Amino acid sequence: MSNTFGLHTFAVAPVWDLARIEPQIERLKEYGIGLMEIPLLRPSEIDTRAARAFAGRHGVELVPSLGLPGTIDVVERPQDGLDFLEPAFRVCAEIGGFGLAGVTYGTIGKTTGRAPTQREIDGVCRFLERAAKGAGAHGIRLGIEPCNRYETHLINTGKDAARIVERIGADNIFIHLDTYHMHIEEESFASGFEAAAPFLGYIHVSEANRGVPGRGMLNWTACMKAIAEIGYGGPITLESMNHVDADIAGGLAVWRPVAERPDDVIEVGLPFLRDAAKAAGLELGCRRAGL
Repeated sequence: MSNTFGLHTFAVAPVWDLARIEPQIERLKEYGIGLMEIPLLRPSEIDTRAARAFAGRHGVELVPSLGLPGTIDVVERPQDGLDFLEPAFRVCAEIGGFGLAGVTYGTIGKTTGRAPTQREIDGVCRFLERAAKGAGAHGIRLGIEPCNRYETHLINTGKDAARIVERIGADNIFIHLDTYHMHIEEESFASGFEAAAPFLGYIHVSEANRGVPGRGMLNWTACMKAIAEIGYGGPITLESMNHVDADIAGGLAVWRPVAERPDDVIEVGLPFLRDAAKAAGLELGCRRAGL
């Protein structure tokens, strides 16, 4: 089984900055990278023509992701959220991305300190139903990423996400799982991936401390085995917080370096992930994802 191997921009730069990223792309491709994830912290800042040209020059895919700003409450003021997502959808379509990933239903680092109320769940579902239609109008898909309890109280597990996708019933919504959050919230990688499997469209592989894969506490053998067992064929992207924009660092609780030597995230982490995947029967490399 072959999966496109991706890398989040934060591993090499705090924002999508081609002047900083392009000089590194051939080196990254040597490690098997065939996809770059673009953080849409401020969608209007993305030069979509330049980004698409970059992707064409180097033969890589581009996938945008985001978390909603702290000023937006999709339950109380859903239109604010839809207004923010609209330019993000445009960016995604213009760069040729298959969809928009991330915390599209809420703000990273914003919780009530309590379990979600039925009113909140109902409001999130109504919002995502409208957002999915907006994404569909641009010919793209909409992802929802469960996050740990310290970053959101709304969607924490694969099962939570699957219930919401099933309720909405839109055919262009996918689940985006992240091993960092799963390590905190799931009973096991097997149960989390299995619950999300019917709708799974994107995976972040991230060490338990957001640093160098293989140098933390995450059980990579179990993780890769669980991915292989569900027959997942989509992108698998390393997300490491080597460099983080100030607008999101607080929500992620990133205030110290995640690696003593930042280059180890690339030089040690990427080969480690490819080896761990291979041992489970997966192949990570440059390939168009079949989504």
